[in-house]
Amino acid sequence: MFLRTTRVKRPDGTVHEYIRLVESDWNQGRPRHRVICNLGRKELLAPHAEALLRLLQGKEKPQSGKGEARAVGAWDWGVMLVARHLWQELGLQALLDGLAKNSGRKQDLADRALALVSHRLCKPSSEHGLARWLETDFVCDRWGQRWGPEWREEGERLSSPRPRVRVKDRQLRQWYRTLDQLVVHQKAIEQELFLHLRNLFALQVDWVFYDLTSTYFEGNGPGGWARHGYSRDGKPRNRQVLVGVVMIEGWPIAHHVFPGNLRDSATVEKVLQDLQVRFGLRRVVFVGDRGMVTSDNLERLRASGQGYLVGLQRRRQPEILRYLQSATGPWLECPAGISAGEKFLVPKTLVQEVASGKAGVRVFVVHSEERLAYERSQREKAMQQVQAELAALQQRVRQGQLKSPEKIGAAASRVLSRHHGFRYYAWELKRGQFHYFEHAKNLQREKALEGKYLIQSEEPNLSPIEAVDIYKDLSEVERAFSGLKDVIEMRPIYHRTMPRVEAHIFIASLAFLLDRALEKKLKAAGNDLSSKEAWQALKTVRVVDIDLGHGEHKQSVTQGSSRAAGILKTLGLKDLNPVPRETQWRTA
Repeated sequence: MFLRTTRVKRPDGTVHEYIRLVESDWNQGRPRHRVICNLGRKELLAPHAEALLRLLQGKEKPQSGKGEARAVGAWDWGVMLVARHLWQELGLQALLDGLAKNSGRKQDLADRALALVSHRLCKPSSEHGLARWLETDFVCDRWGQRWGPEWREEGERLSSPRPRVRVKDRQLRQWYRTLDQLVVHQKAIEQELFLHLRNLFALQVDWVFYDLTSTYFEGNGPGGWARHGYSRDGKPRNRQVLVGVVMIEGWPIAHHVFPGNLRDSATVEKVLQDLQVRFGLRRVVFVGDRGMVTSDNLERLRASGQGYLVGLQRRRQPEILRYLQSATGPWLECPAGISAGEKFLVPKTLVQEVASGKAGVRVFVVHSEERLAYERSQREKAMQQVQAELAALQQRVRQGQLKSPEKIGAAASRVLSRHHGFRYYAWELKRGQFHYFEHAKNLQREKALEGKYLIQSEEPNLSPIEAVDIYKDLSEVERAFSGLKDVIEMRPIYHRTMPRVEAHIFIASLAFLLDRALEKKLKAAGNDLSSKEAWQALKTVRVVDIDLGHGEHKQSVTQGSSRAAGILKTLGLKDLNPVPRETQWRTA
């Protein structure tokens, strides 16, 4: 590493010299220089250059003394920096400022909301855990005033009725107040945000994607909403709520919260009404997964003049096998191409339209080589597991450990209920001996379904290939849930009142919006980093507080790792410093 001096001419004609810490390495036989850190004005730093260089190289710490420079603090900054950039670009700061002004509230609603959203992106936890995050990250408002944690005195904490709560009530109440203010404006925020996105990115609102997930509670949760239902989290014993996400061209524009025991199909009517009333979308094509398909929902879509494109349940509709058997015509190959990064052929996806037997209803049978390989391997794995258990049961009967037909039947039912064994095997008890064998009808059906899925629509001008492409985009919603629950960690929920639950989910949805914005920008620039990897890399961008001696302090920002530098370059972020004014601690 070495120090470099850079001359910068100001608009008034004055010239300042700045010192930068530069790293040099060899890249493909040529030297490459990379700026690690902008240290500041030369006249301030030149007397301390050697000490600063030793400090940043991690060499032996110099003996403290008069005039020696030393780092007195360092905080992660990159996530907050990028989140603020996207927050402003998407118009959320201006939107929340306007709402706060109209309601007569303080103008820091947008800044506090951004802090909560950035916390979700960086180190998601409860509002109690937010205080720990304020210690490790540089979190400030638009004016550069930093928020810091407020901890309770040990004596006060231990003698209080809530000794496990380490954060002062005042600080918790102020963050909770931000949640309460946000949830009041949720519908208006989503509506204005949709208009801004539509104008900013020229969104085509012909196709609306919708799907559901669940998120569970630790504790009972709010009465009437927290219910037991089908858990997508693998937590059937926990009460839950359902969360529906509406997306257009990969952008989440709205979310809905439903009681945890509702069926997927029962949520569609409210979503359709919301699209018409709040967003003014009079005629859209509703794209949903198999759980949305009921005769009532399809009739409701027709009656309201909406179109639809939905997946069909493969095992619960008797006409599915007829559709598959009638797929005897020529297959159309969906464009896939070659992956530029990996240089291998993408598995083929084939489609053909079959007669539905219903006026105006179109059915597309899709064959996916990738899906075929996956489902076949899963079936073979499951069959091996079930066969091993059936063989063990057969051995127990042969050895006389099980004799009662009722007990043998109950044991066989338990085995077949695991790993979907009833789809592959049958059994019989003959002359006191247990026999199992492949189920002729069910196994044949499973093999016929492997690699296939079916799409239904009534759009007359939709080609089979377009239907497949649009339905594949529904995976964006599924990835949305992965982001909401894994990257942003929307689950579990600890709040006990419904407004706080809705606010918690709203913060997670706003964090997911920023996550999608970052991922879209990276993808457009040809950067194959996932958003999760990108947020992690940005943590290497740090604010360092340097004591120059003689009572002087300098705040500097490191550029982070090479991946972080690439992300900042993609976003066009050159000025990495917080707002250039004296940073003050601001207790929340």
